[in-house]
Amino acid sequence: MVNMANTPTPSQDFLETLSARSQEIFRRLVERYIETGEPVGSRAISKMLDTQLSPASVRNVMADLEDLGLIAAPHTSAGRAPTQQGLRFFVDAMLEIGAMDAAERDRIARNFTGSAGNIEDVLNEASVMLSGLSHGAGMVIAAKSDMVLKHVEFVRLDPERAMAILVGQDGQVENRIIALPPGLTASALTQASNFLAHYIAGRTLKEAQEAIRLQSEKQRAELDEIAQRLVDQGLASMIDKETSAPTLIVRGRANLIDDTMASEDLARVRELFDEIENKKGLLELLSDAETAQGVRIFIGSENKLFSLSGSSVVLSPYKDANDKVVGVLGVIGPTRLNYARIVPVVDYTAHVVTRLIGKKGEL
Repeated sequence: MVNMANTPTPSQDFLETLSARSQEIFRRLVERYIETGEPVGSRAISKMLDTQLSPASVRNVMADLEDLGLIAAPHTSAGRAPTQQGLRFFVDAMLEIGAMDAAERDRIARNFTGSAGNIEDVLNEASVMLSGLSHGAGMVIAAKSDMVLKHVEFVRLDPERAMAILVGQDGQVENRIIALPPGLTASALTQASNFLAHYIAGRTLKEAQEAIRLQSEKQRAELDEIAQRLVDQGLASMIDKETSAPTLIVRGRANLIDDTMASEDLARVRELFDEIENKKGLLELLSDAETAQGVRIFIGSENKLFSLSGSSVVLSPYKDANDKVVGVLGVIGPTRLNYARIVPVVDYTAHVVTRLIGKKGEL
């Protein structure tokens, strides 16, 4: 299902204003622009029409479309290209999205055959695959949530530090470096690791911390004093290192950089990726995804994260085994993205990722 951005659009007004001929000329112009990336002239459109119409007549219609703000002449070109408003109208009112055939679905599913490890593998595969299929940048944003744990283990790195290996019930693995209390022996480290593993199974770090706090003094006495300090301080340290910032995976940045780009366009694309890497606006995209009913399409300035670069983004949420939205995936590309092809690819990929995450959550 496609759910366009919640930006007020004039699509209905344009549909009522434009004649069938004007709509056809506009549609042909946008489709050719998306295909070639070049402004389209009246003579080229005249040759594409099913009915005979002179270039002069086409120019008159194009002048009306330009007055409405749907097309414009880039720089000094004799041709015309759709404006952001024109692309929004095209996507909302004219875009025809076909169903994916079985071969296409199988091709996407096969891209995940190497994702048997954990959820991070699945998300990496999704980003790489979306980049390859779209010739744009594939992006995955995963909400940072408290991991429900299956196991924890401490591995000493040196006399003062240890690595806490956290294994989630969904197969996710995280490593945290923690400080060790002075004088901690190898046996005390093992004792603390076993004690914590008992209380952490099936709980988040914060839940485990509360469960241990509620234990009686007799139960806590199972640990010697230094091991107790490791459990208390280690848990507090690991919790402090958790962050609400989402996880970001972007693949295929080079696809958005063209050797023929003007220096100002190149600078805008680079600034876009700087902002993405700094995770600016990602939480807003996740928030939008939680209320979305399907694929979202943002064109140019409709989303402030992508407005400067003049990019478009096609996004779809994916869910966990509890049908909760836990992230969003999609494609970043130029505004002349092949939306008819990209939308079903993003939509189906989100369904595959949801299914794979659900299976891993049941393990």
